[in-house]
Amino acid sequence: MISLDFELYWGVHDSAHLAAYTENLLGARSAVPALLALFQQYTIHATWATVGLLFCQTRSEMMQALPAIQPIYHNRGLSPYPKMLLVGADEQSDPLRFAHSLIELIATFPNQEISTHTFAHYYCLETGQTAETFSADLHAALDIAQKYHFSLESIVFPRNQINPAYLSICKALGILAYRGNPAHWLYAARSSAHQSWLVRGLRLLDAYINLSSHHSYTLRATETVPLNIPASRFLRPYSPRLRRFEARRLRRILDDLTYAAQARKIYHLWWHPHNFGRYQSENIAFLSSILEHFRYLQQTYAMESLNMRELAERYREPHSEA
Repeated sequence: MISLDFELYWGVHDSAHLAAYTENLLGARSAVPALLALFQQYTIHATWATVGLLFCQTRSEMMQALPAIQPIYHNRGLSPYPKMLLVGADEQSDPLRFAHSLIELIATFPNQEISTHTFAHYYCLETGQTAETFSADLHAALDIAQKYHFSLESIVFPRNQINPAYLSICKALGILAYRGNPAHWLYAARSSAHQSWLVRGLRLLDAYINLSSHHSYTLRATETVPLNIPASRFLRPYSPRLRRFEARRLRRILDDLTYAAQARKIYHLWWHPHNFGRYQSENIAFLSSILEHFRYLQQTYAMESLNMRELAERYREPHSEA
C-alpha cells in the first residue's frame, strides 16, 4: 500500500531565509488546491501534518494559544517566539504565517487526514529543549485544533527529529501514530549540528540511484502506541539544474512502488506543499506520473492508498489501548 504525508509549517524564522523562500511559501497556497484536486482524481488518502500556529485566524488568537512554557534552544534562531510581534494581523495581511483557510479546504476533501506537526515546529533533539516544553507544545497544538473541531491522531516530527523519550507523551495525549525514519543510517534522526554535508550529499544521490534500498516494509498488528510508520522517501522538488536527471528520479520512485506492490509492503512518500511552490507545473506533472503508476499497481496488485490514521487503525490489536 502507499501512504502519503505533507508538512504544512509556519513561515521560516530567519529573515534572510524567508526572503529567499517567499516564492515557495506563497506558492504553496496554490499548490495545496492543485494537490487536493489530483488526490481526488486518483482517490489518494493523505495526511497533512500541520503546525498548530497555522490554525489561528488572527495574531491575537495566536498569542493566546501559545504554550505556557517554551523551549530555549541553544540556537536561538530555531525559535519562532522572538518573532511573534512581527506577525501580521491575519491571514490576508500575513499569508506566510496563517493558513486557516487552507486547513478548512483540506478538510472538505475526502480521505484527507489533518495531523500535527507540533504547535511551533518543535525540534525534539536540539540542545535547550526538554520533555516539559515538548509536552506544553503538543498540548497547545491539540488545543487549537480542537477549538476548530479537529481531532489530531498522528504526528510528524519537525526535521524528523524523533526523540524516543517523548513517545509516551504522545501516547498520553491520544496520538496513535508517528512518521519514523527509514531503517538506514543515512536517515537516522539527527540534530542540526550532526547533519553533515556528506549525509546531505548521499541523500541527494539516493534520490536518483538506489544506494539504500527501496525502504518499503511490513507492519504487524501491535499494541505499541504510537505506531511507528516509517518514511520511505522524500519527494524532492523539480530543480532546473538537475532536469537532465528527472527520468532517473522518477524511475527511482516507480521502482520503489513496484517493489512494494509486488511484495505487498508499505511505501510512505512525503514532501512539503511549499516544495511545489515553484515550478508547480513541473512538480504536478511529476507527481501525476507517480499516481498514474500507482493506479496501474492498484489495478494489477490491489495496492491501496491509506493515510497515517487509517494505517494505525488497521495495524492496532482490537483490544489495545490508545
